[in-house]
Amino acid sequence: MNTYEDIIKEIKLAENIIITAHKSPDGDSIGSSLALHHFIKKLGVNSVICHPDPAPEYLSWLEGISEILTFASNPEQIKDKFSRTDLIFCLDYNGTDRVGEDMQVLLEQASCKKIMIDHHLNPQDFSFITVSDTEVCSTAQLIAELILQSGNAELLDEKIATPLYLGILTDTGSFRFPSVQARTHEILGKLLQAGVKHHLIHENLNDTNTAGRLRIQGFAMSQKLEIMEDYGVAIISLTEDEHKKYNYQKGDTDGLPNTALSIKGMKAAMLFSEREGYIRISFRSKGKENPVNILASEHFEGGGHANASGGKSILSMNDTLEKIKNLIPSYFGSIQMQN
Repeated sequence: MNTYEDIIKEIKLAENIIITAHKSPDGDSIGSSLALHHFIKKLGVNSVICHPDPAPEYLSWLEGISEILTFASNPEQIKDKFSRTDLIFCLDYNGTDRVGEDMQVLLEQASCKKIMIDHHLNPQDFSFITVSDTEVCSTAQLIAELILQSGNAELLDEKIATPLYLGILTDTGSFRFPSVQARTHEILGKLLQAGVKHHLIHENLNDTNTAGRLRIQGFAMSQKLEIMEDYGVAIISLTEDEHKKYNYQKGDTDGLPNTALSIKGMKAAMLFSEREGYIRISFRSKGKENPVNILASEHFEGGGHANASGGKSILSMNDTLEKIKNLIPSYFGSIQMQN
């Protein structure tokens, strides 16, 4: 039996399954969770998705998303689910701390079997079965492999395939990142054959802007963008007051680092967002020669992919920006020197 067949065996032995994903969910964590949830239900097993916090509004169109329980809104219900579960899936994260402090306690206290399916570097050893492939573009692709390589391809339908397509689409920057493989496109073809309406997914993601989202993004790009031209690094910072001024909603600033990275000559881009008492940082970069995960892990309590990572800072915005500007010369060589 291969690992995916082992996972199917564990699913069929279980009575109550919980699907978890990381805090601050994105298209891949939501898509892989929903797809696995729909798949498990087709296998005839009870499944519930328990996430730390809600999905961004721009994903509200996904079928089944309203069924997701969040600890932020339903802590007692989630505690009850954890007390009665006999199998937990850990999707799109490599360590128990990625689910937030409250759910981390529940996850670590749970005595049942845990299955990790993830594509981030340096997975912790806390699961009974681990599928960790850092060469794969998304956890959604790994969930697709679970279905296909376990002999359950006939169960792949539009309801399962749509969130898988979404997860792959969003975690590859619309298929533009180097992590996209020939196998990725083979799987995308199978998802289309299963009934995915790819044009509607693109429309739901890209053609549903609110006026507030466009205003805060316009403000960020026109007023808060700094470029360190000598190093090819773009920096955007947004304070708590600026978020409030533009009536920030979750997901409104998603994509800003990639927009800044699209500026000609940029090797890396960073977004510093002050919310809930600390500064959240999104790092993006181009090429194997410009990794950002090391910078994130060594100085900002974060990490992730080589070209897409996150971190945080408890310093003030001014002090955080001063810190990153002092660090950039050590991590990104001067363009003039390279030339």
